Parts: sequence; C-alpha cells; structure tokens
Amino acid sequence: MAITAAMVKELREMTGAGMMDCKKALNETDGDMDAAVEYLRKNGQAKAEKKAGRIAAEGLCRVAVKDEKTAAVVEVNSETDFVAKNEDFQAYVEAVAKQAVESDAKDLDTFLAEKWHLDSAKTVKDALVDKVAVIGENLTIRRFEKVTAADGCVVTYVHGGGRIGVIVEAATDVVNDAVKEALTNIAMQVAALYPKYVSTDEVSEEYKAHEREILAEQIKNDPKMAGKPDKVIEGAVNGRLNKELKEVCLLEQIYVKAEDGKQTVAKYIEQVAKENNAKLSVKRFVRFETGEGLEKKEENFAEEVAKQMAGN
Repeated sequence: MAITAAMVKELREMTGAGMMDCKKALNETDGDMDAAVEYLRKNGQAKAEKKAGRIAAEGLCRVAVKDEKTAAVVEVNSETDFVAKNEDFQAYVEAVAKQAVESDAKDLDTFLAEKWHLDSAKTVKDALVDKVAVIGENLTIRRFEKVTAADGCVVTYVHGGGRIGVIVEAATDVVNDAVKEALTNIAMQVAALYPKYVSTDEVSEEYKAHEREILAEQIKNDPKMAGKPDKVIEGAVNGRLNKELKEVCLLEQIYVKAEDGKQTVAKYIEQVAKENNAKLSVKRFVRFETGEGLEKKEENFAEEVAKQMAGN
C-alpha cells in the first residue's frame, strides 16, 4: 500500500511520534493505522516522543578513554536528579560514552544515526528511545566531543559523580606517570575554575574590544574615577581587562595546588616539564557541565506525585 503524507501526518498527530518513525511504522504495517500505533507503542517511540517536550536538564557527564591518545566526553540529560542516580541510567550513559570514543561522527545527528555498538540492529537513537520507554522520563543525548592527540596524550577527569566531565589534550614527548598526574591536576583545575581559553593567545580581539567597552562604562560611572584624564581611564581599563583574562585563561590562572599561592598553571607546567626532561604544553581542553545553559523546570513535588497517581 502506498504511504501518503496525509497518513504520516495523521499518525504523528495521534501518537506524537517523529515523522520518520511514523513513516517507518506505516511501511512495516502496510498502512494499517491501528497496527502502526501499536508498532510505535511497542517500540517505545510514541511514549518517548510525547515526553520530548519536557525539560531534561539533569543527568550525567561521562568520559571514555580508548588509549593514551583518544578520549570522548558525553552529556546525557534526564528530567530528574532521581533518574540520574539510577544505576540503569548510569550504565546507559557509560555505553553512550563508549560509542562516542569509537565514533567518527562530527555532529549529533550523524552520531544518533550510527549503529548502536551494543546492538547493530538498532541506531543510537533507537537505543535512546528504548531507554526512555524503560525509565519513563525524557532523556536526551545533548552533546559529545571526541579528542585525539596527534603528538602527545589525553587525560580525563570526572567531578561530582558525573556533574562535570573534562578532557585535557597535551603535546608532549614524554608520557609517564608524573606527566599524566600533572595533566590530571590540570583537568581538575579546569573542572573547578571553569576557564574559557587555554591562553590569552586564543582570545579574539573582538572579545577584548567588547570587554574594554563594558569596563570603560563601568569606570566612567565610578565616582572615584570622575574627572580623571583619559590616559588614566585607559590604564584602568587595561588593568581590569588583564585581571579578567587571568581568570578565564587556564595558563594565567593561579594553580590551585600552588604551595606558595602564586604559581600559575603555566609555571606549574614548566616545572613538570623540567623535572621530567620533557617538552610539555596544553593544547586544548573540553569541559562539559550537566545542564549548563539549560533552564530547569521547577516542579511542585506533591503536585507531580498527584499527577502520576492520576495517570498524567
């Protein structure tokens, strides 16, 4: 039977499932609408898609390491922190991370379309839909990133049971326990102090110009700076900008374990390199924090329980 766009539209409105899932269901059931609905329900798509509008801002970050040169970090979101602590969900996120570290996908759509490494009959998206049906909450694979070191190594760090996942890539001609320990310390620094750049060399002139404009306005509105010459104001702007850059650039930050409280990350790396007779530098880092930038839905717990008991 020929499947028409109108049939796909009708099934989509009935179930809330995705367009491609509806088309597949109709093809599998030779256009039988009732059978297609059952097909979607059995495969979890209808339930999953109905939940897709609900905010998933909790969840976990996980990392997977293939070898010293390859690692991946993923963020998988759930609706509640309760599910994020569920062992089944945690195992699933681990599996997603393992998928990512073996993947060559450059974007999320390609990643979701890949064959699921635990069941080649399914795609990554199919496995996600199945997990939604089992757990009963909207789950989303929000993002992933794979890092491969061409001339050094990678180290990973997970903080807060999965709230933050970090990968640090280093260029180094020596990869030993001392170097890896130092890079792990730096990964912990990235997790704790949230730098945006490795060094000031990465900061664009556009960013600096924008920040200078904001700082200039702040200084002009400061009564203590009223009537000061332009040269003094310009110096104050540059001083504050430099201070800001030291806070957002990893190498300029004060190393959190510095014994003197003054050593920068850059100086710490120099120290480790010298001690290990190595050429060592941090090339990049990736930092994922669960729910970062997502608006969390505020729920009244008693109302939510009442809704569930009522079957909503």
